Amino acid sequence: MDKERAVFGGGVAVITGAASGIGEGLARHAAALGMKVVLADIVAERMEAVAGEIRAAGGEAMAVLTDVTDPSALDRLAAKTHETWGDVRLLMNNAGVETLGFVWEMPAATWDKTLAININAMVHGVRAFAPRMIAAGKPAFIANTSSIGGLGIMPVQTSYIMSKHAVLAFSECLSLEMQVKKAPIQVSAILPGPVATRIFEDSKPGTDPMVVHHREVMRAMLVESGISGLEAAQRILRQIAAGEFWVSTH
Repeated sequence: MDKERAVFGGGVAVITGAASGIGEGLARHAAALGMKVVLADIVAERMEAVAGEIRAAGGEAMAVLTDVTDPSALDRLAAKTHETWGDVRLLMNNAGVETLGFVWEMPAATWDKTLAININAMVHGVRAFAPRMIAAGKPAFIANTSSIGGLGIMPVQTSYIMSKHAVLAFSECLSLEMQVKKAPIQVSAILPGPVATRIFEDSKPGTDPMVVHHREVMRAMLVESGISGLEAAQRILRQIAAGEFWVSTH
C-alpha cells in the first residue's frame, strides 16, 4: 500500500458509478489512501450515504448527483471538481449498466440507454476532464471499467458485451493519443471478473424464460463466488499505481 499512497495520496479522485459495487469500493479505498474523493452517481441516497461514511472515517468526500448520459452533467462535474479541489489525479470512468434480452426484442430506448451509460459516458467523461488534466502537466491517471466480458461473447447479454468491447478499443486508442501528445496521463482498462455487485439485481430481464433464467444464474454466481467491491478496488488501484494498462480483479 505504500506504493499506492505515494502515487495517489493527497490527490483528487473522481469516480462515476460510486454509489455501489466496484465504484463504492474505489471511493472507499481511494479515501483510505489519502485522496480527496468526488463521488458521482444518479442514485443520490446511496451515494450520499457512502460519502458520509467516508467523512465519518476521517476522509474527504464530495457527492455530486450526476447523470452520466448527459454530457453537460459531466461538464458540470468537472467544473465543480476543479473549482472545489483543483487538479484531478485519478479519473475512474466506472459507471455501467447490465441489460438482458435478445437483440431484436430489446426496445430502442433500452439500447440507447445502455450504450449511453456504458460507452458515451466514458467518452464524455474524458472529454470533460482530460483537457484540464493535460494542461496541468502533472502525472495523472484515467481508468475505464470494461469487463472480462469485453474479451468474450455471451448470448442475451449482447448490449453489455458489445459495449465492453467498445470500452477496450476506446481505452487502447486513448492511451495511444496520450502518447502522441506526450501527456503524462496513464490510461488503464479495467477487466473485472466476478464481483458481488448489484449489476444483475438492477437489470430488468423482461419476461422471456431463457433470459430470466440467465439473469438468475449470473446473479447467483456473483453472490456465491464474487469478491467484494472493496477487494476488487484494492486490486485495481494497486495495479494502476504499478503502471499497468490491463487491470484485472482476478
